[in-house]
Amino acid sequence: MLWTRWLVLLLWWGATSAEQQADERDGHRAEVRSDPRRQRSPPPLEPLDFGFVPAAVYETHAYYEPGTIGILFHMVHAFLYVVQPNSFPKDLIVRIIQQNMGGIKIEEWRKPENVVLLLQWIHYESGFLICTAFGIVFVVLTPIVATCFCMCRCCDNCGGEMHQRQRKNADCHRGFFTASLIATTTFIILGVLVAYAANHNVSSQIKSTRRLINTNMRDLKTFANNTPSQIEYLTAQYTTAKNKVLSDLDNIGPLLGARIHSHLEKEVVPALDAALRMAAAMRETKEALENVSSALEILQEGMGKLQASLAGERSSLSNTLSDPACTNGAVSPTCNTIRSTLPQLGINADFSKLPNVNYALANMNNVLKIDLSNFVQKGYASFNDTPALVKEQTRNIVTGVKSMLDKIGNEITAFSKMFPVESSLANFTIFLNDRHKVIESFYPQVDQMDFYRWIACVTLLCTVVLILAFNMLGLLCGTCGYDKQASPTTRGCLSNTGGNLLMAGVGFSFIFAWGLMGVVTTLFVVGGNVEKLMCEPLANRQLFKIIDTPFLVHPEKRNFLPGMLFQNPNIDLTLGSMYRECYENNGLYHALQLENIFNINSFLNRTVYNKDLAKVFEGVQVDLKDISLLDRASRDNLMNFANSGVGEIDYPAYLAEVNKGVTVVDLLSFCSDLEDQADQLPRGALENALKGHASSIRAIHREQVVPLEQAMSTLSQSIKLLQRTSNDLPVKVTNILSAIDAAEYLITHNASHVVKQETKVFVQSLEGYFKQYTEWVKNSLTAEVAQCKPISNMVDSMEIVACSFIIDSVNTFWMGLGACCILLIPSIIFSVKLAKYYRRMDTEDVFEE
Repeated sequence: MLWTRWLVLLLWWGATSAEQQADERDGHRAEVRSDPRRQRSPPPLEPLDFGFVPAAVYETHAYYEPGTIGILFHMVHAFLYVVQPNSFPKDLIVRIIQQNMGGIKIEEWRKPENVVLLLQWIHYESGFLICTAFGIVFVVLTPIVATCFCMCRCCDNCGGEMHQRQRKNADCHRGFFTASLIATTTFIILGVLVAYAANHNVSSQIKSTRRLINTNMRDLKTFANNTPSQIEYLTAQYTTAKNKVLSDLDNIGPLLGARIHSHLEKEVVPALDAALRMAAAMRETKEALENVSSALEILQEGMGKLQASLAGERSSLSNTLSDPACTNGAVSPTCNTIRSTLPQLGINADFSKLPNVNYALANMNNVLKIDLSNFVQKGYASFNDTPALVKEQTRNIVTGVKSMLDKIGNEITAFSKMFPVESSLANFTIFLNDRHKVIESFYPQVDQMDFYRWIACVTLLCTVVLILAFNMLGLLCGTCGYDKQASPTTRGCLSNTGGNLLMAGVGFSFIFAWGLMGVVTTLFVVGGNVEKLMCEPLANRQLFKIIDTPFLVHPEKRNFLPGMLFQNPNIDLTLGSMYRECYENNGLYHALQLENIFNINSFLNRTVYNKDLAKVFEGVQVDLKDISLLDRASRDNLMNFANSGVGEIDYPAYLAEVNKGVTVVDLLSFCSDLEDQADQLPRGALENALKGHASSIRAIHREQVVPLEQAMSTLSQSIKLLQRTSNDLPVKVTNILSAIDAAEYLITHNASHVVKQETKVFVQSLEGYFKQYTEWVKNSLTAEVAQCKPISNMVDSMEIVACSFIIDSVNTFWMGLGACCILLIPSIIFSVKLAKYYRRMDTEDVFEE
């Protein structure tokens, strides 16, 4: 078992990785739940590709399909089920083993518990006992009956008298006995063929046994040769996780710094955005003030000129309406109507009384001497430089972590080479080669023993064939030589020979039947019990349950298998569980439950799950005090803007004037009405004069009113913009400065907490890569490394060889031979009866007329 222990030892380094990983995972989750300050979950980890563990390909296919002879095997199984229909006595066998581990003495048979066990065993074996008793009776009575039969015939009884009475139905009796003997002989022939087929099957399966042995040996060698490379592959894949961690460390600025930046930007960016919007509002305020100033100047000057132009036009139009032509009765109403509209030719808005905005504009010019947006952009740049700042200030820590990771890789490599795995498995391979050669050296002896066995079985069958030969020759000679016209005393030589051959067959039947039945009974008891107590329980795995029964071997040793392998019988490892795991081609580490034997938690804590890594990052100190969002000049600039006088402008007065029209009436409408009224007058100088006034008023609207309306529109938009900007302007500026102060306070005083929090998240992401590695190692050790399918194949191969090749064939042999022995009884009876009709008699019945 030394090679087994070395094989266990080579895998022990990864046995408890799953347990440690589960502990770390549970501890991490508990820590997350217990941290009320944790507000952000770590980013999803990138899945690592560790590739595939080099797989071993095994040759053995532990499956046997018997073919046509399987029908005979099923018949034997059915017969044994009839003989022994009881279920497998697991509990009974366990109690027998537990109570009699020290051996059974003669006086101990009288103990009640042993008597009960004996009675239960007799009840279980009742079918076999009955059949065995029948075989023994057959063996004992056959020689006695043969002796009595011979003595009886010597006394001219039992058909020994050479006299045949004449009967009317003699031909009917002869035909019946002939047909019965033929049928019996046919069934005996079938029994011989069945026994011979079983005998031949054993010999033919010897070659298959060699094939199974060879493939199982090659599979064990494959197992031994592939395991070191698989373990080396597991250790080498640590580099995959390590390289990913190194990549993240090289990018600690974009990763850790970006997360710190992202955490702080919730407060910083809105404050800077507000300051930047206020800088834009400053520029817009200045532009609006300039527009107001220029528009007001244009309006004040233009309104004076417009008033003078409209006054002149009104005076001229009044003079025209004073023409004597307007006194005409038909024209007078029209002239009066036009005269009544002359007061509408005047200005409506008066901008001369509005105060100017020169004071506010001068203040804004002073405010804008400082480019606030440039300072805000510097604040942005200073804050956005956080990743670079983090990378620079953690340079030494990253270098230390890289050295630590290299050390971890060296420790894992050194640990995997701590044990002589390759040399041990090489010795194991040599051991397999030597054992294989030893097994092959027995092949000639096995062939010779099988030949002797084959000869012995054929010899037994030849005795039956000899009897069959006498029966068949007797039937042939008797049937062919029988003459109905001949009297019993005058029967021919051929007929007489047939009768003698039948009697010879009877004699040989008595000679060999009891010996054949003895062989059959012995094989039946052995083969039948092996089938019911070994093969069937092994096929349905009930046998494993017996072996795995707690405290079976020793009252202080719970389990047999771990006690034998690891000298620790308290481990919950059973042969059945190991077989199931190996049958599913899982790893030997999982099948042997090595995590209960080799605890390497301390090693994993020092290596893959390295707490020093977290401790190193706990010392990360990122100083963000140098980040300045707004300097003092920018703050004063904002306050100057709030006090620039924009809020002191008389907006209602401006809005009242800009909401008025330039003129009292729309000059274009006035002109259109004037022309319509002129058209109502008779053609002449008056009509032409009125239309000339309309043209002059249109020119005034085009040249003076339109520019003034544009200036009024500009003034209206600018005043409304200034009004919106100045609305609670000091409060807005104060809020912006408060937000900037809060953001700078967060950066200055709370950044350390943010750094620790985000560093913890970053370390968790690094640990996540190692957890992926250990999870992959766990899964690989469970299902891919040192796959123990050869072990279950060996068990299945032994079951095939012992049960399917040998026991099934042996049971089929005794079934065929036993059928022959039983059929010899009617064969003897029919042969004796039929020989009377073929042999030449000494006397006969004579009837005189």
